[in-house]
Amino acid sequence: MNKLKSLGLVFCVAVVIFIVWNTPDNTGEVHLSGATMGTSYNVKVHSDKGMAPEELQQKIDALLVDINKLMSTYDPNSELSRFNQQLSSEPFELSPATLKVLKEAKRLGELSDGVLDVTVGPLVNLWGFGPDARPDKIPSQETINSVKDKIGLNKLVIQGSTLIKLQPDLYVDLSTIAKGYGVDALAELLESYGYTNYLVEIGGEMRVAGVKSNGQGWRIAIEKPVNDERAVQSILTIGNNAVASSGDYRNYFEQGGKRYSHLIDPRTGYPITHNLVAVTVVHPSSMTADGLATALNVLGKEDALGIAKQHNLDVMLITRENGDFKAYTTGKFDEYINAASEQ
Repeated sequence: MNKLKSLGLVFCVAVVIFIVWNTPDNTGEVHLSGATMGTSYNVKVHSDKGMAPEELQQKIDALLVDINKLMSTYDPNSELSRFNQQLSSEPFELSPATLKVLKEAKRLGELSDGVLDVTVGPLVNLWGFGPDARPDKIPSQETINSVKDKIGLNKLVIQGSTLIKLQPDLYVDLSTIAKGYGVDALAELLESYGYTNYLVEIGGEMRVAGVKSNGQGWRIAIEKPVNDERAVQSILTIGNNAVASSGDYRNYFEQGGKRYSHLIDPRTGYPITHNLVAVTVVHPSSMTADGLATALNVLGKEDALGIAKQHNLDVMLITRENGDFKAYTTGKFDEYINAASEQ
């Protein structure tokens, strides 16, 4: 398998963000792209700044390879895979990058009442949304309870620069925030070489800074949560920020007349059943936005709105009500919509 594709996104979500590429006067930009984390990346920078495009692409690809070597669950020799293979409670020394991601995963897990849980992989697999085949029948409550007993952020302890399992066979998957971390890492790479106007995107998670070569802000489209067409819900201009979305309207299965989402609530062990269908978060950190979007989507409208308001988050929630979609926003989200309309 190509090293750039080896992270593997077990917790796949619909790609519901895309850049509005077809704006005029953007020929003064360099567009670099490639494969990573089971998806693709796109980077845009001003063409009159920094190093030669070929050299910049080499540095981008090298950084993404390094991230995969740390956090891939598909590479048996990655740092995270070696931790998962260690069937004991001995402290495991982590690199600074993996430690940073795990600390944020733990923080967001606590903020979301345990809903963002990087140990939930066995439940995802049980419901057929991981690498295992879809079950012939819905799992029994006994089976769900048995798997639930083997997961939980409370069984994962960060001690200094080490990670400890309180259950030896605990399995950690960082796919819920790994793309976001990759976006942040690429943004920091660009800034270290003096780029102040850029767009970085990995699999729909995005971070932008400055302006396009025509002097206008980056315009980002949020997709309407329908599974039979590509339609735009809103267009944003977000300044120097990141944006991430989570939706359950494409990745699901139906059995016995019931719809089962790929988003699993670790508190119940079941796929979500509420009417919140998509969440978009704007935040300075793509890693944080990535994790929050997933967590808020699992929580449902009322709990998600409560957390968003409590922590002053810039969020848009889209629900399906009476056969139609309804949007709810918090923080400065409406300002981003207005900024795009004024361009």
